[in-house]
Amino acid sequence: MKYILAIIFLFVSYNSANAENGLIFYLEAAYQNNPKLNAERKNFKATKQNINISRSEFLPSVSITGDIDSSQSSNKTNQSGSNIPDSNLDTETKKISIDQKIFQGFKGYNSLKKSELETKKASFKLKEVQQDVILDAASVYLDFIYKTKSTEFNLANVDLLERQVESDSARAQRGEITLTDLAQSESSLAGARADSIKSETELLTTKANFERIILTTVPKEIKENLNFNIILPESLNKALKISQENNPKLIIAKLDYEISKRNLNIEKGILSPSASINYSKSKTRDLSSTIDKADNETVKATVTWPIIKGGKNYSSIKKSKLKKEQSNLILKDTKYQIDTNTANAWSLYQSSESILRATELQVKAAEIANEGITQEYDSGSDRTTLEVVQSRSLLLNARIDHAKAERDFVISKFKLIAAIGTLSMENIKKS
Repeated sequence: MKYILAIIFLFVSYNSANAENGLIFYLEAAYQNNPKLNAERKNFKATKQNINISRSEFLPSVSITGDIDSSQSSNKTNQSGSNIPDSNLDTETKKISIDQKIFQGFKGYNSLKKSELETKKASFKLKEVQQDVILDAASVYLDFIYKTKSTEFNLANVDLLERQVESDSARAQRGEITLTDLAQSESSLAGARADSIKSETELLTTKANFERIILTTVPKEIKENLNFNIILPESLNKALKISQENNPKLIIAKLDYEISKRNLNIEKGILSPSASINYSKSKTRDLSSTIDKADNETVKATVTWPIIKGGKNYSSIKKSKLKKEQSNLILKDTKYQIDTNTANAWSLYQSSESILRATELQVKAAEIANEGITQEYDSGSDRTTLEVVQSRSLLLNARIDHAKAERDFVISKFKLIAAIGTLSMENIKKS
């Protein structure tokens, strides 16, 4: 019984923590379950093995071989034509061979360094995919909040206009308003219902994207505080400096350039002389009809210097040089691209913050205006039905715009830290 109560307590505590940190919970779900991210994790582990493969070139290789040969000779005759007895010969050979490469024109060294660079590249490729998954998950989560609020605002507007149509219908029968006023109310109700259907359709689409990206069911209700304490750079110059040091795309481009230099050195090493040494020991039984057994030991040193292979070597070097120049040009272009993306992300963050403040004032002003116009209309003043409808429409649009501005502002923060390369689950949890 105590064990069951403990499990229930942990389950409740876990769900409570998820309720308080809804975004973190769903980001972790996407971080753990996203197949693209998991595939990149496997790729990183596989790439790390290249280091061990490259190191093996420096170590001796040992092989053991064994042969059993059975031969039978029959119908033998000598030169005089006389028959010779048949014979059987069963030969057994055991051999151990050890090969050690002494020098390869630094090909092995450059291959090892290339493998280390490729492992670093795979780690930053993993980081890049991690950032993309976190950003996509945060975007769809915040979009779900926005679309949910939009749907609620539209439903509330439909309910309000339905009550207004009922009220205006009664007032029209009493002659307090004209049939034109009633028609305006009915027209507004029809438009509100159409907008409500549209918002519900958009919400369904968002739910589908939510489950596709985060790979978990959509929550029935989200009570979320969007004021996340995400650490951001203090200025554009600071953001540009951080992005030059941390942006994974830029680091990958730098590593690609370094890898291209190693590839060139590897191709040059093919033209260099190479040296190796081999030691082998073999034992043979029933070697021949006159030799019962024999033990052999051999030490062989080999030096090879390739001169020409139909021009293949020189063409490979030329190809590697061109690939190196290509990587250098891509690196330069990536630097410009990262600076541009960081500047755009910074501008988006600044403008989103300004828009959020403006929509807050817009909602307050629209609420005051709608309340005043509605009271005046209900009290029988000169306010028309059109003015009431317009004030409610302005209030609805202001609320939807504000909800959208809240979403865009938080997403702009995530996009900014993704642009500078500091978006990670650790940084989000710390904030």
